[in-house]
Amino acid sequence: MDVERRNNVTVTGNPSGPTVVLAHGFGCDQNMWRLTVPALADDYRVVLFDYVGAGRSDLSAFSEDRYASLDGYAQDVVEVCEALDLRDAVFVGHSVSAMIGVLAVGRAPERLGALVMVAPSPRYIDDDGYRGGFTAEDIAELLASLESNYLGWSAAMAPVIMGNADRPELGEELKNSFCATDPDMARVFARTTFLSDSRDDLKAVAVPTLILDCTQDVIAPREVGAFVHQAIPGSTLVTLDATGHCPHLSAPEATNEAITDFLARLA
Repeated sequence: MDVERRNNVTVTGNPSGPTVVLAHGFGCDQNMWRLTVPALADDYRVVLFDYVGAGRSDLSAFSEDRYASLDGYAQDVVEVCEALDLRDAVFVGHSVSAMIGVLAVGRAPERLGALVMVAPSPRYIDDDGYRGGFTAEDIAELLASLESNYLGWSAAMAPVIMGNADRPELGEELKNSFCATDPDMARVFARTTFLSDSRDDLKAVAVPTLILDCTQDVIAPREVGAFVHQAIPGSTLVTLDATGHCPHLSAPEATNEAITDFLARLA
């Protein structure tokens, strides 16, 4: 299998610098990192990719069984790292990719030596003593709407997820990204994402970890960032002065500064 072709792997930046892997969230692709890459390219080797079913990945490689759990996506990450023979790379994961990164680090600690979690959520559904931001009924309705009318769901949800009413072009971009994703594959990834519970996986993280949350985020409220921070020993939590679930697009300067400061401390 040509993993680099399967996941549309792109390598850019400084070929002799430390490696940073940028991983997109649900309904997105590697283009969502376009405002972050220039902040890293001078000093770091930057690896981007698309999960199978997203962007310009090889759609023929999609397997519903494999991608019905976050483990399948984590295996993709490990295989990308193996194909490029990465060592001690920093994995930057947005949204559900933050939890995929947790699993990938556990599988291949020699490949990934640090984590940056951008707007992470280990569980979206509220539980006893835990606020994920959604009730079970909320998620059931969200998934039913997505499965019955994916394009309509995309148009309605993208502005809510982006959360920047004063910048409607950002919501439009996210909607277009959602709509460019194969609907059947998106449905699988959505169920995998919104029904996942990775809380127990957090305590096993033993690499330097930066957690970035936002002052206002309806998908991952601040209680979630605090939970992740408390669960991962020695982690650092930075709350960005940003609104919405995609700060690398809505507040790229603050997001990039937090990431580059963390990378500098690692060095």
